[in-house]
Amino acid sequence: MKRSILSLILLLALSISTFAQQANPANWYNLDPKKDKALGVSTERAYQKLIKKKSGEDIIVAVIDSGIDIHHEDLKNIIWVNTGEIAGNGKDDDGNGYIDDVYGWNFIGGANGNVKYDNLELTRLVRKYSEQFEGKSVSALTAQEQETYERYQALKKELEQERQELAPQAGFYKALYEALVSLKGKMGKDEPTKEDVAAVEAANQAEAQAKQILTSALDQASYNDLMDELKEAVDYFSSRVDYHLNLDFDPREIVGDDYDDPTERYYGNSDVIGEDARHGTHVAGIIAAQRNNQIGINGVAQNVQIMVIRAVPDGDERDKDVANAIRYAVDNGAKVINMSFGKAYSWNKAVVDEAIAYAAEKDVLLVHAAGNDNKDNDVTDNFPNDEVLEKPDYANVWLEIGASTIHEDQRIPASFSNYGKTQVDVFAPGYEINSTVPGSKYENLSGTSMAAPVVSGVAALIRSYYPNLTAAEVKDIILQSARKIEEQVILPGEESVKVPFADLSQTGAVVNAFDAMKLAKKVSKKKK
Repeated sequence: MKRSILSLILLLALSISTFAQQANPANWYNLDPKKDKALGVSTERAYQKLIKKKSGEDIIVAVIDSGIDIHHEDLKNIIWVNTGEIAGNGKDDDGNGYIDDVYGWNFIGGANGNVKYDNLELTRLVRKYSEQFEGKSVSALTAQEQETYERYQALKKELEQERQELAPQAGFYKALYEALVSLKGKMGKDEPTKEDVAAVEAANQAEAQAKQILTSALDQASYNDLMDELKEAVDYFSSRVDYHLNLDFDPREIVGDDYDDPTERYYGNSDVIGEDARHGTHVAGIIAAQRNNQIGINGVAQNVQIMVIRAVPDGDERDKDVANAIRYAVDNGAKVINMSFGKAYSWNKAVVDEAIAYAAEKDVLLVHAAGNDNKDNDVTDNFPNDEVLEKPDYANVWLEIGASTIHEDQRIPASFSNYGKTQVDVFAPGYEINSTVPGSKYENLSGTSMAAPVVSGVAALIRSYYPNLTAAEVKDIILQSARKIEEQVILPGEESVKVPFADLSQTGAVVNAFDAMKLAKKVSKKKK
C-alpha cells in the first residue's frame, strides 16, 4: 500500500506541470476543520479540551508492515518492549515460541537474512497452477479441475498482459533517468536551472526527450526533486518486472518454513527493522510519534507502545504470514492492530479469516487500509477483508479506511483512494501526510496506508482513556462520531464524474477524534 509513484511519473513524462506541492500545515491531519480550515481529525482540539488533565492507560498497537526503524528519534521511546525476553541471548525466555522477540517479530526473515522483494499473489497463483497442470491433458481433467484450470488460464493471461505493459515502461524510465544523470554531469551543477537545461547540448534522443520534459517540469519542481521522483519510478517498474511479476523468482527459501503448512506458527527472526522500513516507520509515526517532545511530529495518540511485526515485503504479503502476525499481536497484548497493506488475490483466505476471528474473540480492533487503486471495493477484491459469512461477529471489530484530503470541497476523497458503499467504513486523512522515516528523518507520503494509522491512533486514544469499552464499541464510536460530508465530490479515478460523498463509504464521513472522545465518554459512563 505504498504511495503511488506511477501517476506522478506519468505526469512527468507527459510534461504536465503538476509537481508543485500545496503548502499544507505539516500536522494538518491532527487539526480541526472549523478552527484550522483543514479537514483533519481534531486531535489537537481533543487534547486541549478533553484530555489535558487526564491520564490514560498504556495501549499496545501492533503495526503489521514492512518493518520499523526502532531507533528513530521520535519513535524510540514508544516502541513496545517484551520485558519477558532477554535481548540477544538466543533463547526463548518467555516461552512464547519466538527467540529474542524483544520488540516484536519478523515473519519474512530467516536464519540467513530477510525477504525484501516478493511476488504479487497473482504470480504465486500462476506458478502454483502451472505446476498443477503441467503435462496434463485438458480433456482428462475432472469438472472441478477444469474450473481451476480456467481460473489458471485467466490469471496467466492477466500476468502476461501486465508484464507486456510494464517491461517497456521500465526501459523508458530507466533511460530517462540515465539521461537526467548525464545532463546533470554535463552542466556541472548541483542544482541545474531551467536556463542551464536549455543551454546544454543533447547527445542523443533520450537526452533530447529529457530536455523537453524538464523544460516544462522545472517550472514546478527542482531538478533534484524530479530526479528523486524518477528514481522511485525506476525502482518501482524494475521491482515489478524483476520480482513482482517474475515466475522464476521465489524468495521463500530465505524464511525456511514449510510454506505448504498454513498452520505453522514458529518461524522467522527477530529483525523487526528489515530491509526497507520506510513504509512501516511512516505508519508508526502517524499513530504515535512521541508528542510534545520538541522533536519532529506529534502522533495521534499518546500512551501508546508500538509493537513491530514485519510481514509485508516489496510485493504482496503472504496469507500465512499475515495470519501469524495477527495471532502474535493478539497473544502479546495488542489492543489495536494496524494493517496498511492489501492485494487483489488471496492464496489462503481461510487462514487469515481464522486469525481475524481469533482477534475478535480476544477483543482486539483491526484497522485496514482500503487500497490505492481508485476502485470500488464493493465490486473488486481487496484482501484481507471482513467477508466471512459464517462468522458475522467478526466484522464488529474490523474498520476499512479510505483516504481523504485536506480541503472540504469536491476533492475530499483522494484521487487514488479505493471506496465502497458497503466495504469501506469511513475516510481519514491520507494525502501528503508528514511522518517519520528511517534515519530520524521525516517525509510526506500519501495513501490509504496513511489514513489507516490515523484511525488506529484515534482508536488507541479511546482505548487508553476509556478502557472499559470493547473493540466493537470503539468501532461504533468512531463511525457514529465521524464528520458527515454532504457534498458532491469527484469520484476517485474519474475526473469528470461527481457523486455524493455519502456513496463512497458506509458513513459518508471523515473520522473526528474530538467527537469520538466525547461520545466515548458518554458510552463509558453508561457502562459503569
